[in-house]
Parts: sequence; structure tokens; C-alpha cells
Amino acid sequence: MGGRMNMSMTVERKWIWVAFALILLVAPWVFPQSAALSILSQCGSMMILALSFNMLLGQTGMLSFGHAVYSGLAAFVAVHVMSRLAGGSPAALLLVPLIGGCAGMSCGVVFGFITTRKSGTALSMISLALVELAAAAALMFPGWFGGESGVSADRVLGAPFLGIDFASQLQVYYLIAFWLFVCTAAMYGLTLTPLGRIANAVRDNPERAAFIGHDPRRVRYMMFILSAFFAGVGGALSAINFEIVSAENLSLLRSAQILLFTFIGGIGFFFGPTIGAVVGVLFSALLSTYTRGWQLYLGLLFVIVVLFAPGGIAGVWMTAVTTRRRPTAAFLLRVAGVLLLTGGAVLLIEALYQRAAGI
Repeated sequence: MGGRMNMSMTVERKWIWVAFALILLVAPWVFPQSAALSILSQCGSMMILALSFNMLLGQTGMLSFGHAVYSGLAAFVAVHVMSRLAGGSPAALLLVPLIGGCAGMSCGVVFGFITTRKSGTALSMISLALVELAAAAALMFPGWFGGESGVSADRVLGAPFLGIDFASQLQVYYLIAFWLFVCTAAMYGLTLTPLGRIANAVRDNPERAAFIGHDPRRVRYMMFILSAFFAGVGGALSAINFEIVSAENLSLLRSAQILLFTFIGGIGFFFGPTIGAVVGVLFSALLSTYTRGWQLYLGLLFVIVVLFAPGGIAGVWMTAVTTRRRPTAAFLLRVAGVLLLTGGAVLLIEALYQRAAGI
């Protein structure tokens, strides 16, 4: 009986990965517009950042406020490498995300040694101090960070290689999709390793993990380094997509976005952060074209998730799938009340914005 259940779960997991790959392949044909491809590319790089952050928060229990440091510094390395590769083969661009990952991992080795010496609130405060130091350093050393204007580069390196030169957004999207699938599979595989299991033990009960012979600080440090590597890949892909990196990539706001998107998606489920990344990018890219209050709405969504759905969007979805209960009249009335309250709040907020703008 147990063997059959394990076999069915294995088959189900395979189908999930096949479906994930098909979605990545088909998405550009469903949304072929250039603007849509740009948004899809942003979603891909943000998914990697959210999943890498969840390695700290969801899997190891480390609340870091400075995750953008590792993706941002890796993005700067990537953009300088792209400048050095100008005139070379476009095939070299395939390895730029890997270089960014190594840069992020190197920063994780240095900063993680300091950060993971503590846990809990102290770890969060140290990470907050590091992100502020990195943001300040970006303005103090304009030779490397480019000052307020940042550093730009051209992703079209040279003559096309097998018809690929990454001049079109479609080719950039497939580059990001490739690394997204590889990184997602690697991070999922890590959850099945002994290190991933011990990381969960350190998250839930570090004293018991230490009692059975595992140093919680060493486990946190190793997970921190691996998380920084994948964050570096995501940062490099973002640099390739936008062809410019600035101090904003290192800012506390960037770290806060990663945290918000991850929590909204659901830190208790592996694919939860990917859902949150898509929702967050859509909020930033689409809703911002219709209203100036999109950041306020994103904050309200975060508050609602924390209060009423701490498992995130993925938690709500999994609960609905597993219970398979028909909605009761009381539940429908509650949902209708929430929708009416939300609609009224939106109308009030938009009216206040219009009044402030003098329209």
C-alpha cells in the first residue's frame, strides 16, 4: 500500500514538472506582445529571487531584510562582465547568470559568516544593517557602481550564434526561462537532501537539532551561501533583461519587495513564492499604469494575507483542493462582504488620490 502511494506521488511530481516546463515554453505564444514578454521575463527572474529567499525564511527560519544585497551585487558583476564580453560570441551570455551566481555566493560566504552568527531578531537586524551599508557604498564608489545613474551594458555581444543574438525580448525570455527551470529544480532537489531536512529541523527546533549532533549555525551558514548563489543568478538575469543596474538593486525597498512577494505566495509551500512573484510583478507592472496607489494596494494585500491567510495564496489554494467542500451560504456572504468592503476602499483611495492631484 505504501509503495503504491509513493509511486503515485512520484508520478504526480513528474507531471508537475512537465506542466511547469510546458508553461514556460508556451507562455510566449499565448502572450506574444513585446510588453508581455518583458513582464514574463521580470516574473522569471523574480521567481528565482523569491525561491532563493524562501530557502532562508521558509526552510531555515531566517528572516533576512537584506536579500537584495546578493542579487544586486551579482547584477553589478554581471553587467561589468557583459561590458567586457562586448564583441564576443552571444553564447557567452549563457554563462553570465552562472558568473552572477558565483558572485552572489562569494558575497554570501563573507556576509553570511557575520549574519548567521546570531539567529532570530539579531539576525534580522544584522541583515538590515548590511543592506544599508551596501546601498551607501553604491553611492560612495561611483567607479564600480556608476553613482546614481548606475551601470549599463549591451546584451547583444557580437555576431549571431546559430541565429541567436539576444536582441529580441523573446530570446531573452527563453534564456531566463531556462535558468528558472534549472534553478527551481536544483532548489527543489535541495529540499530532499539531508541538508534540506536538517534545515527544517533547525527552523522548527534548533536545540533538538544541536542535541542530535548538528550545529545550527553551520546549517544556517550553508543554507545562506546556497541561497545567495541562486539570488545571484536571479540578479544577473535581471541585469541581462534590463541592461542596466543601479543602486536601487541594492536598496532596502528591493529586499522588502522580495520578502512581500514571497510571503504573499506562501512560505510553507515550495511553489508558493513563484505565485507571489507573479502576483507582485503584475501589481508593479500592470496596476501601476492605472493608479498611483498600487504600492498601497500591495501593502493592503500583504496585511490581508497576514491576518486571514498566513499560508499565503498557495495555502488557500491547497486548502480548497484538499478539503473539496462546497461553499456554504455563510462563506459566500462573508466573501461578498469582503469584496464590497474592498471595492469601497478602492473607490475611497482613488477619490483621495484624484483630489490630491487636483483632478
